[in-house]
This record gives sequence, C-alpha cells and structure tokens, in this order.
Amino acid sequence: VSALARLYGVEEELSEVARRGSGSACRSMFGGFVQWQRGERPDGTDSLALQVAPETHWPELRILVLVVSGEKKPVGSTVGMQTSVETSPLLKHRAEVVVPERLAQMMRHIRERDFEGFGQLAMRDSNQFHATCLDTFPPIFYLTDLSRHIIALAHRYNAHHGRTKVAYTFDAGPNAVIFALADTVAEFVEVVRRSFPPATNGDRFVRGLPVGSAALSQELVAAVVTEPLPGAVQYILHTKPGPGPQLVDDPSQHLLGADGLPRSRA
Repeated sequence: VSALARLYGVEEELSEVARRGSGSACRSMFGGFVQWQRGERPDGTDSLALQVAPETHWPELRILVLVVSGEKKPVGSTVGMQTSVETSPLLKHRAEVVVPERLAQMMRHIRERDFEGFGQLAMRDSNQFHATCLDTFPPIFYLTDLSRHIIALAHRYNAHHGRTKVAYTFDAGPNAVIFALADTVAEFVEVVRRSFPPATNGDRFVRGLPVGSAALSQELVAAVVTEPLPGAVQYILHTKPGPGPQLVDDPSQHLLGADGLPRSRA
C-alpha cells in the first residue's frame, strides 16, 4: 500500500486510508514518534496520524518487549474498547480531560528528549488505561499476575537508582514494553534474566539488537531481584524507534516471488 501511494503521489492520504483498517495501521505509516489525532468529524476522516519526530531524533532511546504470552486474548481490543465506551465513566473522563493534556506533555518530553518526564508519563498513562479496563462492565483483565510482577520489578529498579531508568507500558495484552536509554539496557536485561530465568532458550532469550553483558552489584540484586520465576518471560525483543514503510529494491528480500506468490522462508 505504501509503495502504491508513492507511485501515485498520494502519500499524504496514506494515514487516512490505513485508518479504515485500524488505529494501529494509521500510526504505522510513519516512522519515529507519531501522534494519532482524535479528529472531530462524525465520519472519522480527520482521525489521522502525524509524525512528531523522526526515528533519528532520539538515538539513545531503546525498547525492550518482554513477551510473556502469545495466546489469543479472551476479549479482543476492538470489542473491549466498544464495551468500555458504553460502560466506563472513567474512559469518558480520560478521553475528554486527561488525554489532551498528557498528549501535549508527552510531545514536549519527546522533543526535549526528557527521559524522566517521558518515562513517568508513559507508566502513569498505561496504569490509567488499564484502570478504565477495570472500570468497564463486565471488567476486562488484560494484565496478568506476571505483568504485575514486571511492573513491580521496574519500580524496584528505579527506586534503587533513585530516578527513572526504565519505564513500562502495556497495551491491550499482558506483554510489557519497556523503554530505556542505551546505557541502561544491558544491566536491566540481566536483571530480567535473573528475575525470570529462561527455561530452555537461554541462547535466544534476547533477540533483535545486540545486548552486551553486565555485572550486577550485590546491592542491586538484593534490592531488585526477588523470588525468581523460571520460564515466565518467553523472550525479550530489543529494538529502537524505526522508520516507516520502506521500499526494498533487493529481490531476495521480497516477501513475494516473481510469480506473485509468497516466498518460502523455510
């Protein structure tokens, strides 16, 4: 779709087209840091995504996805949101009062590369989103006990260092997305490895960008690592903000063959 938009010179309309599929799709049409505008029109045509800053804006920012479950959610995010809109007074207050102010704050933190403000706001907003899930009737439980273990781990880690070194956010699911700066990644990954020892895939526990080794002080381990939960985290994906859709000129990297059929990657 992105390639066709470039071919026909309608790239500025791409977010609107993608929005017909989902909000996630409209955001993914741009790289870096993206704002999804609420819009005012009844038909939703002005509910579009805009890039706040390119992926090169904050080169030190890293993302760790702690995958705890790949199972299908008992309540899909679309159905869950519809139910929340119908039954949650907190969601109405959040959408009308809280989010506009926080959105302006978040864009300022990103522009200023203020990790303390960015991280604190990311965690607070994630917590409130899941509070609206509990305020929905019947309530929706996207977070699991393991999700809450990870939240507590992040707060213990930050408390030990006396500042926000890592920040979590959760969408409509149990997997944690952890934000950190590059110089924190190796140490925190080792903390996660000690807290949730890999059961069988120790060599592939961390995937994506390379992660160096880190030695943990006894004080850090005592303050942060509690009773280990072996195998609870399936793996960690280490990445960073990236670009939007890319044109791939190398035919060997194409997903489709010359016959138009999907290539086998076996």
